[in-house]
Amino acid sequence: MLILGDSLSAAYNLRAEQGWVSLLNDKLQASQPQRWQVVNASISGETTSGGLSRLPVALQTHRPKLVIIALGANDGLRGLQLDAVRSNLTNMVQMAQRSGAAVALIGIEIPPNYGEAYRNRFRAVFTAVAAAENVPLLPFLLVDIAEDLGNFQDDLIHPTAAAQPQILATVWPWLEPQLR
Repeated sequence: MLILGDSLSAAYNLRAEQGWVSLLNDKLQASQPQRWQVVNASISGETTSGGLSRLPVALQTHRPKLVIIALGANDGLRGLQLDAVRSNLTNMVQMAQRSGAAVALIGIEIPPNYGEAYRNRFRAVFTAVAAAENVPLLPFLLVDIAEDLGNFQDDLIHPTAAAQPQILATVWPWLEPQLR
């Protein structure tokens, strides 16, 4: 399994083993040790454009059965063109599918100060890509922790180590059917 994400999946400002992706790997190794190996190809600050440029090598190197794309937060925070975000996500999904991998998409929300109209258009990008490409979508990675600022580091963007198990608890019920 290849996870292509940004700082939210790269365990920003935490030890790698504290992040939700590492916790997912631990869970899979405990329950299905021969079936799944998790490769975390997440980089802090990554955009959909960067992910698209890195994906071919990651697919060739790791030959994953499942690719989870968890990108877009930095695009949204930088106010990048949503048509480009949608195109990049679509291209990543299609590229991973052509490699023979199943694909799943994890969405993100951006803060309210970006305005409701932009937030709605941003959110719709993930929904549209998932529907058009027929891939499962987890609409908001941080849905279960977002309302409590105590779940975030001082920057109020990146989750704390204590919040990582809750992120995994959000991801797991959505991911588990895809592992069969």
